[in-house]
Amino acid sequence: MKKMVSVPFMLMGVLFVVCLIVSNLMETKVISLGPITATAGLAVFPLSYIINDCISEVWGYKKARLIIWCGFAMNFLTVVFLQLAILLPAASFWENGDSFNLIFGMTPRIVVGSLCAFLVGSFLNAYIMSKMKVSSQGRNFSLRAIVSTLVGESADSLIFFPIAFGGLIPGNELLLMVGTQALLKSCYEIIVLPLTICVVRYVKKIDGSDTYDNDLSFNPLKIKDLI
Repeated sequence: MKKMVSVPFMLMGVLFVVCLIVSNLMETKVISLGPITATAGLAVFPLSYIINDCISEVWGYKKARLIIWCGFAMNFLTVVFLQLAILLPAASFWENGDSFNLIFGMTPRIVVGSLCAFLVGSFLNAYIMSKMKVSSQGRNFSLRAIVSTLVGESADSLIFFPIAFGGLIPGNELLLMVGTQALLKSCYEIIVLPLTICVVRYVKKIDGSDTYDNDLSFNPLKIKDLI
């Protein structure tokens, strides 16, 4: 039997991966928003959780698992290719080598922290979204989206910042960044929730999918069951 992938699912998957890669490149910059200290990835990364919510709601945990692992693989490849570009000798007349290396030369700590935090946070988000949908019989999408994002974003921040910046940023400032990032990203979800609801309703209508994950293995490492 030939397996088909719908256009909306494909587009959401592509957007998910793009948001993930771009936000990880932006994470190397620490920014100040008034009294708040955060990373520039804050502007893009929450979108990946919103897309995760949409995929989990419409196509279920199984498809969310596929997209999460695709995002992980593409992010890993991006890091490898950027490191290759850094290692290649620059032309003698090109004077931007140091700037290029500074921007794209992500330290191993940031790479490891980012990849680990992404996997844990994204799978928690999809798992909670799926479980709550079954238990609520498809009701209360807004509550499910907020709760799943809050848990996923909190886990992401708790893992990423200590690994990436532990010892480089004062402990009290690090804790503040963890709490601030999780809170701001969750607020981001709440602010755009009306748009998320409209997108989910529209996709369900044109795609004809509304999956309930009954009797499904939620093991994220079940690679044979990705498709």
